[in-house]
Amino acid sequence: MKKSNFILAILLTVSSTLFAQNTFTLSSNSLGGESTINEEFDGFGCKGKNESPQLSWKNAPEGTKSFAITMYDSDAPTGSGWWHWIVFDIPANTNELKSNAGNIKLNLTPEGVIQSITDYGISGYGGPCPPEGHGLHQYTITVYALKTEKLGLNATTNPAVVGYYLWNNTLAKASIVTYYQKSKK
Repeated sequence: MKKSNFILAILLTVSSTLFAQNTFTLSSNSLGGESTINEEFDGFGCKGKNESPQLSWKNAPEGTKSFAITMYDSDAPTGSGWWHWIVFDIPANTNELKSNAGNIKLNLTPEGVIQSITDYGISGYGGPCPPEGHGLHQYTITVYALKTEKLGLNATTNPAVVGYYLWNNTLAKASIVTYYQKSKK
């Protein structure tokens, strides 16, 4: 009985490892469990560098025709959260965005990629900037594998509309969660 339990345990471990390796996965070389002054917004009372993190993804599902990325703060005291970054029409042959790709002036994204307006009212990346004394905020960065090459939207499309189009075209998604709180002066 012990030998069969041992063999069963090995088979379960091997099979779960194989399946886990094939899941759609988002990762970052520059972002850890907590954001830093590098990612913090420069404005709204914050004085960070406002640099979007490096992101890479793998194992997109069959049929993926493009990708999109969002960054969302569910803890913002707005009643509806806060959209910090909305990127879409990323070509299917792309699997990474470099650090600071959210700075649209640097042109670090592939041609045709659209970074629409955030809740700051600007296009491109707008980093964390929670109210002072509001504690840790949770920021969810999500990559979407989409069944369409283009969403048919532009850089002035608001986050809610982009979200609706993402919802209608998502094959799979993967996320990273990070936290941030504004340091006291």
